[in-house]
Amino acid sequence: MGKNKKWLWLCAVVAAVLLVLFLMPRDNQPPPKTRVILEHSHRTYIAYSCFEGSNATNFLEESTLQEARDLNYPAESACTEKAFQGNRDSFFVSLMKELGIMEKETEDW
Repeated sequence: MGKNKKWLWLCAVVAAVLLVLFLMPRDNQPPPKTRVILEHSHRTYIAYSCFEGSNATNFLEESTLQEARDLNYPAESACTEKAFQGNRDSFFVSLMKELGIMEKETEDW
């Protein structure tokens, strides 16, 4: 009987640790492979959700956020800055947003 209680306590401790890790907030940043539009005339990058309101020319290229940062291109507008701003969510909240149960702040990443 003593061995069963040890296993029960061990399982309870492991479950508690996993629950805490699942609910603990963490800093989230957009992945480097997030798609952006490079605006080469103004040397800026634009989030897809902000393209309609941007002052874009015809010298555009689809690329990644990492390449925009490598080129030292700044965000084209406050809209783009906000679209790629990090957040502080738990793994559970991030999962709910990815599954579409909760609404994302931005659709860009």
